[in-house]
Amino acid sequence: MKLFIVPTPIGNLKDITIRAIEVLKSVDLILAEDTRTSKFLCQQYQIETRLQAYHKDNEHKVVENIVQQIKSGTTMALVSDAGTPAISDPGFLLVRACLKEEVEVECLPGATAFVPALVNSGFPTDRFIFEGFLPHQKGRQKRLKELLEETRTVVFYESPYRLIKLLNELKEYFGEERKVSISRELTKKFEENFHGNVADAMLHFTQKEIKGEIVLVMEGKTIDETITKTNKEKYGK
Repeated sequence: MKLFIVPTPIGNLKDITIRAIEVLKSVDLILAEDTRTSKFLCQQYQIETRLQAYHKDNEHKVVENIVQQIKSGTTMALVSDAGTPAISDPGFLLVRACLKEEVEVECLPGATAFVPALVNSGFPTDRFIFEGFLPHQKGRQKRLKELLEETRTVVFYESPYRLIKLLNELKEYFGEERKVSISRELTKKFEENFHGNVADAMLHFTQKEIKGEIVLVMEGKTIDETITKTNKEKYGK
């Protein structure tokens, strides 16, 4: 009894591992966030395993049935559209349910968008906090306020359609001088990695059409910022 968690490429299809291909070919069923996306990947590597939809809109309904199928002897692999399942994608509920029922879970190493973006940022990587996608509405401001004193590097995921909104919020909460690194279209032909402060980023991305999923890495609060804040409070400068 085993569930395989299989990372898939975040852009460049050549980034899939040999082992991932072998597992996807060997299992009885592939649970896919979007069967159309996964079908294309499978066609590239002659993977003929049957696909079944498993996504955020149906996972609560089907998770128990899937666990029982695995316990009955059906081997399965879980994939998302891109990257590692359960990292800002469906997967957590199924892994938890499997472990509760003593079904072995094996997660293969592989692609995930925040790692190359974090390393490329030039910010400290020894300690960081992964925020993923902020809530669209309820709880969004609360999450940002909780990060005001955060000294670790902070990693966000964002849609290209909401990047400017996020940058405006970062300006409001952390100031326009806070340093950020913004990666988009990672591993693809038109990959871009922007480095600068929030003000620079706003200027840069308001002058162009934004395409591709976004990873925004923000430098944590520095000692210099704390000193500046203290001086303003004490001396008004």
